[in-house]
Amino acid sequence: MHRQSLHEVRPDAFNYVWDNALEPALSIESGEDVLLHVRDASDEQIGPGSGDDAVANLDFAHVNPVSGPVEVRGAKPGDVLAVEILEFAPRDWGWTAIIPGFGLLADEFPEPWLRISAVDPDAGRVRFAEGITLPYEPFPGTIGVALPEPGQHSVVPPSDWGGNMDIKHLRAGTTLYLPVGVEGALFSVGDTHAAMGDAEVCGTAVETAMDITVRLTVRRDLTLDAPQYHVPAGELARTQGSAYHVCTGVAPDLMEASKRAVRAMIDHLGGRHGLGRQEAYALVSVACDLRIHEVVDAPNWVVGAFLPEDIFEGR
Repeated sequence: MHRQSLHEVRPDAFNYVWDNALEPALSIESGEDVLLHVRDASDEQIGPGSGDDAVANLDFAHVNPVSGPVEVRGAKPGDVLAVEILEFAPRDWGWTAIIPGFGLLADEFPEPWLRISAVDPDAGRVRFAEGITLPYEPFPGTIGVALPEPGQHSVVPPSDWGGNMDIKHLRAGTTLYLPVGVEGALFSVGDTHAAMGDAEVCGTAVETAMDITVRLTVRRDLTLDAPQYHVPAGELARTQGSAYHVCTGVAPDLMEASKRAVRAMIDHLGGRHGLGRQEAYALVSVACDLRIHEVVDAPNWVVGAFLPEDIFEGR
């Protein structure tokens, strides 16, 4: 891969909000490459030796830090910022937590829970538990540009400008397109994951700090109202070679259908693979993909939870 001169954002340049009044940590020309040092979603409050108490004691004013912002000179409102995702370098461990009050089934899982996983990028594996190994597929959960509205904005919800979208297909090789809302775009990235299932149902993936390299290019031949992205040919097929067990949820509301599919998968993981409910819920979050099967046959909609069976070894 051709590599241009690489600009680096200093490790201490990060924030806990989107705010277009923040001073850029770095200013670059369109088309240049940038290395950002992303802190984990707990902002170092959880370590490899932590237990459930670390989850219970999280300071939510210091979660989901985003590295940056990076000014792309010449970017103006109405332009599009193309973010080519080039490379990841993670730590050798990550964490997955059930956080009280957070997640799709928050009312059903009120107690804190934590799992530390071993991350081996060279082998392409994440050891989630004895007999359960996930493919290492890194991506940033939070990635975006500054909102045009003044003031501080939470990094937790996504918006038309990107943010905490948790799109697991934003892997190396993918290009994300973001509408630009302010002069210079003010790009930031955070919340890097070593593995995750579509929907991240318990609220966390395999969270880990990473270095991420991106190429930022201003595009004036595009007009967007919300993020779009391009996945290279063969990339989806590469990650979907497993056999799958699928649990469905049927309900007159998509959220309730999603909950039913997840509950059914938790029961399947308990009955078929002997997992406790908390571990099963977390595994659905890091390994299972939720997919909308149909939304047209009123009054009920159908959601499927897809479990890749090749993550299990000897169970």
